[in-house]
Amino acid sequence: MSDPHRHHRDGHHHAHPGPSPSAARWRRCAHRLAHRLTPHSHESADKLDPALESSARGLRALWVSLAVLGATALAQAAVVAVSGSVALLGDTVHNTADALTAVPLGIAFVLGRRAATRRFTYGYGRAEDLAGVVIVLTITASAVFAAWTAVDRLLDPRPVTHVPAVAVAALVGFAGNEWVARHRIRVGREIGSAALVADGLHARTDGYTSLAVLLGAGGAALGWQRADPVVGLAITAAIVLVLRDAAREVFRRLMDAVDPALVDRAERVLDGVPGVRGVGELRLRWIGHRLRAEVALVVDGEATVREAHRIAVAAEHALLHAVPRLTAALVHADPAPSPGEADPHLAIAHHA
Repeated sequence: MSDPHRHHRDGHHHAHPGPSPSAARWRRCAHRLAHRLTPHSHESADKLDPALESSARGLRALWVSLAVLGATALAQAAVVAVSGSVALLGDTVHNTADALTAVPLGIAFVLGRRAATRRFTYGYGRAEDLAGVVIVLTITASAVFAAWTAVDRLLDPRPVTHVPAVAVAALVGFAGNEWVARHRIRVGREIGSAALVADGLHARTDGYTSLAVLLGAGGAALGWQRADPVVGLAITAAIVLVLRDAAREVFRRLMDAVDPALVDRAERVLDGVPGVRGVGELRLRWIGHRLRAEVALVVDGEATVREAHRIAVAAEHALLHAVPRLTAALVHADPAPSPGEADPHLAIAHHA
């Protein structure tokens, strides 16, 4: 919709034309200085991370996770070589696969830092959503592999040797995966990355698999050879539940779903902006781990273009401070209707 009151910007910008070029320059300088010196209040859980810093935090979380899971897999592989435990071998394979999921997500974070182009006008943030799909498929493969291994062991029971070493390796696997899961999920939620959260859930599924190895080894030590496959099937069911949650989160992100509470919050903030008579259409969407907004406001029909623009700037500024991880807003100003006046959008109504 074309409108001179539209305002589109990817950061804070407070320039307002004054009555003369020199006055405008002084006003811009004073406004910028005041904005930098004035403290801004943000809730600690809703801190607005700049785009590059968010991606950098995501990459750091991936590299730390890769190091921890790599060390865990190496420790378990050493025990596999000594004990010949097939269950522990499967857990080691899971941990290796989980470590490798950092690769597509790391590529997505790097791509997301690239500037927008004339072809990709919104940038490359959607690469994170594609990485989330890869992670969901990896979790699915892990669930299938765990189920297949458990059924195979159930049909063909095998003795487990070096049970104490296998139990210690299983505990190491669980501890490593659970630490990585907590770290990924925490960072993912703080920067708004659904893919990183899904990757953390994947690490948690591998931790469950490690517990299955531990419980199965305990049952084998008590003389019940089928303990390992029975527990393995139970853990497979748990993996499927985690898969459901991860798939739902990634699917919602692909479909541009947002928390309705964010929409309510944005509407309340806009209603409180001086000069705003009403909030029309309001849309929020995720692009990677950053939010963008599109909003139509109702202002005084007799307001000048300059005044409507000032209201639009104030509205965007309020949104940037109130909505976590919002980096840009496109604000459209509509004049309040007058009695007998035709709808100003009537000319484009047939395109809706």
